[in-house]
Amino acid sequence: MRIPLQRLAHVRSGDKGNTSNVSVIAYEPALFPILKEQLTSKSFKEHYGEAITGAVQRFEIENLCALNFVCQGALGGGVSRSLSIDNYGKALSAVVLSFECEVPDKLASLLR
Repeated sequence: MRIPLQRLAHVRSGDKGNTSNVSVIAYEPALFPILKEQLTSKSFKEHYGEAITGAVQRFEIENLCALNFVCQGALGGGVSRSLSIDNYGKALSAVVLSFECEVPDKLASLLR
């Protein structure tokens, strides 16, 4: 079944200058392999279209069942330099919750 990320993980974020940091944390350890397979640096960046102008690095934090994405050029020059409204990491992190993942039916009971 194809479902939005928000049903299998939650996010946390931060920002500094023109760089945003987005962590995606699986609700259950059994869901973490799905995140690792489907939410790559490339798919993460593509999901944002032109909003992220620089490189995206992904770091796996196995013991927390989390992926951390460091996004360069993600905040329109930086929060204090941009004329964009609500151009913070928290707004950027909310977008990834709509990323669609393919989840096997047998894991349906672990979804939220």
